[in-house]
Amino acid sequence: MTSAKQASAKQVSVGANASKPPSLDRAKQLASALLSEGGEASGALLSRELHEVLGKLDVDDRQGFERFLATDFQPDATMLRGAAERYLVDMTAEAAAHLAQAADPPRQELLRRMNMAPGGTGALVAMRKGILSRLRDEPTLELLDADLKHLFASWFNRGFLELRRIDWQSPAAVLEKLIAYEAVHEITGWDDLRRRLAPDRRCFAFFHPALPGEPLIFVEVALVEGLAGAVPPLLLQDGDEEAARLRAARADTAIFYSISNCQDGLRGVSFGNFLIKQVVEELQTELPRLQRFSTLSPIPGFRRWLMEQPRHGDAALLSKLETDRWWQDLELSEQLRTGLMQRCAVYLTRRPSSGGRIDPVARFHLGNGARLERINWLGNTAPRGIRESFGIMVNYLYDHDQIEANHEAFVHGTIVRSAEVEALLDAEF
Repeated sequence: MTSAKQASAKQVSVGANASKPPSLDRAKQLASALLSEGGEASGALLSRELHEVLGKLDVDDRQGFERFLATDFQPDATMLRGAAERYLVDMTAEAAAHLAQAADPPRQELLRRMNMAPGGTGALVAMRKGILSRLRDEPTLELLDADLKHLFASWFNRGFLELRRIDWQSPAAVLEKLIAYEAVHEITGWDDLRRRLAPDRRCFAFFHPALPGEPLIFVEVALVEGLAGAVPPLLLQDGDEEAARLRAARADTAIFYSISNCQDGLRGVSFGNFLIKQVVEELQTELPRLQRFSTLSPIPGFRRWLMEQPRHGDAALLSKLETDRWWQDLELSEQLRTGLMQRCAVYLTRRPSSGGRIDPVARFHLGNGARLERINWLGNTAPRGIRESFGIMVNYLYDHDQIEANHEAFVHGTIVRSAEVEALLDAEF
């Protein structure tokens, strides 16, 4: 019996010591009672009280409780050893199931019961957000983080997610969250948001019933003619709604220009692949004239990668990049263009198994079955774009008939790309 279960033998009645100020010891008692057999019967009430106590603890005590969860609710060593020895002797499905059950930490069951309280899911997501910021300094929290991530992957699976279109008529609280959570291209205020929800724009988000009114992830889409190669024309359209309707009527391409994850506590739980594929289906149904579905994406790792490469013949190129606001000097930017575009093509087409880190945005889209379609010079000259990729952006094209084949190619180490990207790779540096 673990120390936590021994503590749970002391029956903790719901509401006991209610007159006393909340304490770390009280939170520990409630957690142990919640995991006991008696706690199973009154779980919702115990869980509610536990969350109430946790909400009143100061930061140090709340973090102390998280360390308690991470260290005290381990599998029973004797039972686990016995199950492992049994499996080594009798390698049957039944023995394997028994071993898996013995290895399952009681902490996961405790977290499931903590989820029974109203608002329990949101509280656990917030708990993980705090834990993630401390993992480097407190590696003992890694087991608790792994258990929360494991449970969230089940609780937030695609079957529970609801896709909603967000427009100017959506609740103000949701619109405010779009402004707050936009992580790629900052929304500067209500006027900017209104332009992004114009008739030639679409915005979709995933919601979960346990977090009402809280978007988990959202995508912004522009309806345009042809592939878009730069961000400013997408963000700086005039606010005339009739002009926007005319642009939408002529559009043959949907550009996914921003995807933002909203909940830090759900980091590592994948929603984006489901979101893009379902939004493509929604847009195909609403606007059958659309012929292409593409992103206009940042390349966040390019500059760092280039600066880490051996200099050799790049010294002259890199020295020019130190010129203040070089991208505003037409002559100088043209001198840099060919070399940077070629090196960016190399960066984006490195084999995933080559040992180097794949650009995170490229990994996401290529892993979802997109094709590396086009690399765009100075597509984003905002400070972040220059800082991360010298302003270069990329289009990843989602071709419905080729998504599965492209995904399989990526899994086996091949980056599917267009002839235009291939030409950059074939050119002499």
